[in-house]
Amino acid sequence: MEKLFNRKVTVTLKYLVVAFVSSLMLMLIMSSFAKREYAISGFLTIGLIAIALTYLTNYSIPMKFFLPGMLFLFAFVVGPILYTVAMSGFQYSTGNYISKPDAISRIIATGIRPDANQTTFDIIVGEDSAKNLEILASDPTNKVYFLSTATTKTDLDPTVLAVDENGDATKAPGFHPLTPDQQNAVDQKIADTRFAYSSAYFITIEGSNVASLKSQTLMYNSSTDTFTNVQTGAIYKDNGVGDYANVANKVELLQPGWRAPIWFSNYTKLFTDPQIRKPLVKVFIWTMVFASLTVLTQFALGLLVAMIMNRKLFGRRIYRSIFILPYAMPSIMSILIWGGMFDTEFGAINHLFGTHVHWFQNAMYARAAVIIVNLWLGFPYFYLICSGALQAIPAELSEAAAIDGATNRQIFRKITMPLLLQVVSPLLVASFAFNFNNFNIIYLLTGGGPSNTLGGDVAGSTDILISYTYKIAFGAGTQNLGLASAISVVIFVIIASISLYGIRRSKVLESFK
Repeated sequence: MEKLFNRKVTVTLKYLVVAFVSSLMLMLIMSSFAKREYAISGFLTIGLIAIALTYLTNYSIPMKFFLPGMLFLFAFVVGPILYTVAMSGFQYSTGNYISKPDAISRIIATGIRPDANQTTFDIIVGEDSAKNLEILASDPTNKVYFLSTATTKTDLDPTVLAVDENGDATKAPGFHPLTPDQQNAVDQKIADTRFAYSSAYFITIEGSNVASLKSQTLMYNSSTDTFTNVQTGAIYKDNGVGDYANVANKVELLQPGWRAPIWFSNYTKLFTDPQIRKPLVKVFIWTMVFASLTVLTQFALGLLVAMIMNRKLFGRRIYRSIFILPYAMPSIMSILIWGGMFDTEFGAINHLFGTHVHWFQNAMYARAAVIIVNLWLGFPYFYLICSGALQAIPAELSEAAAIDGATNRQIFRKITMPLLLQVVSPLLVASFAFNFNNFNIIYLLTGGGPSNTLGGDVAGSTDILISYTYKIAFGAGTQNLGLASAISVVIFVIIASISLYGIRRSKVLESFK
């Protein structure tokens, strides 16, 4: 009876959890669909169906355990990878963020100019009898008064108007002024409305009570999908890469542009455009050097400390605690502290050695500082790994080799090191992959510098691929998310290739066969 009761409670609890999760996902599906995020709503719909089939039936017992992990894997790993690959095939940069219809609307909205006389009117915003937005415009100098909506303009006789001391009309027959609260409620609509004046000109609101006379400079022809400048006669046509370009001068573009598929152009730029290829090659070489030196120095120091601590020493537990401290502290805090220690004027490093080195203003010194700080942060990890691996190596092997006359160096080179590498090799590969994308150390310590920003350089002397990609995507100047996505895909391919090669060479997977 007790088992039956427990089973009913468990089943009821399961249904309640599934109902809660399903209702939450259903709400997210409706929200994402309303915002036209169809990919997200589609994924959530598939996830909702999978949850219902998995937990409300007994079709597959293992899936009850695997499904949450699989959903998170697709949502936060596979999904971002696919999105990055897709964005790498687009012209997606500063000036090319929006869709083409939005770009056309903005070009039309900004492609206007004031009339030759810079004519302005004093206005009052209100409504006509049909509740349409309307302005009461006054030109006291020329005694011109009229009402204007988005479609009609009605001239007024000054004698039927109420006029203030400045000569501006305050009341007109059939005109209903808006209160300040009413104006605030439709503020954006007022700013976007073009009030009628003549066939060639219209009126736009410039402030709370001022409007100006303007005309359309750039005329859009939807049948030919072109813009024409009525002043110069220049024709702008879709260039196929997200911009309207002057037919006579391809370099002259209308802004803004739009996101447009350019397929593999971002990848070809990495090798064909000198302005991109040159810094990219320099950054790639330094990234390889940085990751390799970091792994080698951290492993060497960690192994050295592990071998020393593997012997019987007085106070060995205290020493071990001290060596683990850099690994226990938050890396962000350690990097910021080291940044202060390398300060030229007040840093402890220069004071300790009696020097005046500009650590972060010289490329060689900045790179040395990055390696030193990363060595401090990473060697405790390898100390712990190597310490455990050394203790796992049977002591009989070293004793037998010593009896056969092998020296300590030969024992280390022929027995200890091969056995140690068999265990540590996958971790060395993982550490290389981590440091290949070690954004924190570069961003927090040197910011990628030193660099010649005035000369237009995006990549600094200590920038690695990931920090260089970040600057391209989110830099202070031109942002190019499409190119940054292409570089991110290249980084992924490089890391995956090196990791697979390292694992194959270490033969670590053979033990699972």
